[in-house]
Amino acid sequence: MADLKNKVIISAALTGAMTPKSMNPHIPTTPQEIADDAYACWKAGAAVVHLHMRDENGAGTMNKELFKETIDLIKQKPDCDVVINCTTSGDNKAGYDERMAHLAYVKPEIASYDAGSFNWMPFGIFDNSPQFLEQLGLKMKELQIKPEIEVFDTGFMNVAKYFVKKEVLTAPCHYQFVLGVLGGMEATVKNLLYLTEMLPEGSTWSAFGIGRQHMPIMFATLALGGHLRVGLEDNVYYSHGELATNIRLVDRAVRAVTEFGKEVATPDEAREILGILK
Repeated sequence: MADLKNKVIISAALTGAMTPKSMNPHIPTTPQEIADDAYACWKAGAAVVHLHMRDENGAGTMNKELFKETIDLIKQKPDCDVVINCTTSGDNKAGYDERMAHLAYVKPEIASYDAGSFNWMPFGIFDNSPQFLEQLGLKMKELQIKPEIEVFDTGFMNVAKYFVKKEVLTAPCHYQFVLGVLGGMEATVKNLLYLTEMLPEGSTWSAFGIGRQHMPIMFATLALGGHLRVGLEDNVYYSHGELATNIRLVDRAVRAVTEFGKEVATPDEAREILGILK
């Protein structure tokens, strides 16, 4: 593991569930568009792609057939060994069973595990009950899918700790710090530092800031030894008034990693770092 200490995993969150193309026409919404962006981001340096699906109206959906179609298209790309990370919260109207149905169907290497509920302003309650989290954790364990524990606030860390103790989750865990969602923790370096101080020994983690806080959180994450997430799910602007693309956001993250004196992890290095070896 010593030779991997200088490696940084870049994850590309390509589309998300809510942001419409009217805000940024580069947001991929069809299986082909998502697969094409996934491949371009992998070629640019992303070891992981995080996938949401959109329906014919551009709204988030947990339709397992769309996940399969998109993942099949990615796997058909030449030499593409990118790590697939699927959401389990791509439609707030979906029931618990629907949010898990795609896991056994497409068997991604990683899937999101949103470790708590909160008021996602101004849309409504982001519902992740203890009962659902137990079911989801056990399903991931059964399928040998690595949970990416999404942390929107400090209490989520204690929820994860509880489920590790109950053997629903298996340590060491991988945490994703989601900062800047209205209703969760603000995207400040102070908050990021506080979350890292709560990490159990041996954990891996990454972080991102929503919107204009993207850059400060990215640089602070590098300074604190974490991994990076970028993409149009979280940030539709490249700079003030300039729309982003997924590929440009990955390109910038690659430059930040290398300028910082670290190296960009390959997909297989990411698998080893995260404990999801094939």
